[in-house]
Amino acid sequence: MATAPPPPPSSLIQSITVPLLLFLFLLPPLQSNPATSPTIELPHTLSVVDFGATGDGVHYDTSAIQSAIDSCPAVSPCHVTFPPGRTYLTATIRLKSGVVLDIQEGATLLGGPRLEDYPKEQNKWYVVLAENASEVGISGGGVVDGQGLKFVTRFDERKNVMVSWNWTGACLGDECRPRLVGFINCRNVNLSNLRLRQPAYWCLHIVQCENVLIQDVSIYGDFNTPNNDGIDIEDSNNTVITRCHIDTGDDAICPKTYTGPLYNLTVTNSWIRTKSSAIKLGSASWFDFKGLVFDNITIVDSHRGLGFQIRDGGNVSDITFSNINISTRYYDPSWWGRAEPIYVTTCPRHSNSKEGSISNLLFVNITSTSENGVFLSGSKGGLLSDLRFINLNLTYRRWTNDAGGLVDYRPGCQGLVNHSTAGIIMEHIDGLVIDNVNMRWSDDPLRQWNDPLDFRSSTVNNISLLNFRSSLYSQ
Repeated sequence: MATAPPPPPSSLIQSITVPLLLFLFLLPPLQSNPATSPTIELPHTLSVVDFGATGDGVHYDTSAIQSAIDSCPAVSPCHVTFPPGRTYLTATIRLKSGVVLDIQEGATLLGGPRLEDYPKEQNKWYVVLAENASEVGISGGGVVDGQGLKFVTRFDERKNVMVSWNWTGACLGDECRPRLVGFINCRNVNLSNLRLRQPAYWCLHIVQCENVLIQDVSIYGDFNTPNNDGIDIEDSNNTVITRCHIDTGDDAICPKTYTGPLYNLTVTNSWIRTKSSAIKLGSASWFDFKGLVFDNITIVDSHRGLGFQIRDGGNVSDITFSNINISTRYYDPSWWGRAEPIYVTTCPRHSNSKEGSISNLLFVNITSTSENGVFLSGSKGGLLSDLRFINLNLTYRRWTNDAGGLVDYRPGCQGLVNHSTAGIIMEHIDGLVIDNVNMRWSDDPLRQWNDPLDFRSSTVNNISLLNFRSSLYSQ
C-alpha cells in the first residue's frame, strides 16, 4: 500500500496564500454582461382577496377577480392567487397573457348557474376563458366547479335531461349550456395540479392552440349527464396530456378538427371512466389528424375504449396506441357505443358528405375485457389501410343485462344495425396485420358469441394473421 506524501511545510503554504489573497483583493470587481447573463424572472403575485373578493360562495367575486387579473403587469409571469378555505363565486372571467390562476388547495372557483353570468355570444360561455393569449394557465391544487347538477331538469339513471338556453335565441338545439374552462387561439398553455369538477357542458376546451401541457389534472363530471366531455382538443397542435384522472359521463379525451388539422397530441399515464368513449377522434373531422400517441392508459367500465368516428372528410394517419388496459360494458343505447374495446370507423355523416380515410394505425400491448368485440369499418370511398394489431389479449364475457347484438355506426351512416357478436368485425379494409393476438371467450350458456373473425364479403383485402389464437374459457 503506497504511503501518502508528507504535507508541505506551513511556511510554504503561507508564502503562496498571502500574495494570492492580496492579488485577488486588488482585482477590480467583475462586471456582469447583461447580454449574456441569464435573468430569472420571479412571478408577480396578486391575491384576489386584496381586490375585494369575499370567497363566501354566495356573493359574486367576479369584479374582484377580474381586477386582479387586469392589474397584472405586462411583464410575465403573474400569479393571481385564490387563498384556501374559501369559495369564490364568479361569472365569466378572462385571462390575459402572462397570467396564471393559482387556485390553492382548499379553494374553489365556482361558476355561476345563471344565463346572465355569461357573455351574449354562446361561443364565449365559459367560467374561465383565455383568448389570443400566451404563457397562461391554471394551477395550485384547487378546484374549478361548474355546478353542473343545477342544469339538470330531470335526473335519470339512463341519461339526465338537461337545461338548454336555446329559448334565448342565442343558440339552437338542446346543448346550450356553458363550458367550464376554455383556451382559444393561445400559445404556451400550462394546466397542472388542478381539479375540474361538475361541468354543465364540455369541461376543458382547447381550441386552435399551440404548445399545451395538461398535467396532474383531475376531472369529474356526473356520470349520467350528457355532453360533459372531459378534454376536447380542437384544431390544436403540440399538446401533451399526462397523469390525468378523468371520470365523466361523456367522451373523456376527444380530439376534433373543425377549421384546421390536429397534429402531435401525446397522452400518457392516465386513468379514464366514461359512459361514452374513453378516447375518441371525431366526430367533428373536417381536417386531418396526424401524429397522435396514446401510451400507458387505463380505461375502466366505459361504453367504448379507443374510438374513431371520422364523418366529415378529414384523413387520419400515424396514430399509436400502446400499453393500454381496457374494460368496456354495455350502457343504455341512448349513449353512443356498444361496449367495443376498439372502434375504428369512417363513413359519411350525410349523403353528400366527403369520406375520409384512416391509415397507419398501430395497436400494441393492449389488454381488454369487454362485452362486445372490436369493430373495424371503413367505407367505399374511405378505406381503412395499414392497421397493425400486435400483442393483444382480448377477453369477451357478459356481466350486464343490457341487450347486445347491435353494431353502432352513429352518428349518421347506418345508425344502429342488428348484427351477431364477433371478436373482430371487418369491412372496407386494405391492409391489416394481426400478430400475436389471443382471443378468449366466456363459455356463455346463452351462446351469444358467434365468430372470432367476421369479414364483410369482398371488402377486406391484404390480411396477415400471425400467431392468432381463439379459445373458450369457463367463468
